[in-house]
Amino acid sequence: MGTLSNGRGTVAFENANAPGLDWRKAGRTDLDPIVKDCVILAAAPDAKDHPHDRIPDGTRMVAISDDKDTDGPVLFMSRVEISKFFDGVLAGEFDHLRASEEELAAALELAATV
Repeated sequence: MGTLSNGRGTVAFENANAPGLDWRKAGRTDLDPIVKDCVILAAAPDAKDHPHDRIPDGTRMVAISDDKDTDGPVLFMSRVEISKFFDGVLAGEFDHLRASEEELAAALELAATV
């Protein structure tokens, strides 16, 4: 069985498409009870027989999924790819995709009713 952590607590968690991984979600989310509302990442097994020729065997990988769907798809990215993405996030290249204050408030309101 895998786990899910937000840095404040850890609970049992499993994604059927990537069993046994220890997932991490943003610390701004809740865990108890798990509010399934977040993108999650996990250290994944090293690449083996990856279909892309730029991902050789032994490449360290990161799994990405959505905690709302434990049977949902899992994307596997190399740590180089995810690092370049994080650099773009930190540089503000994706700020236009962030939720508005109104969307954040509505999400908090909805979470309070569940």
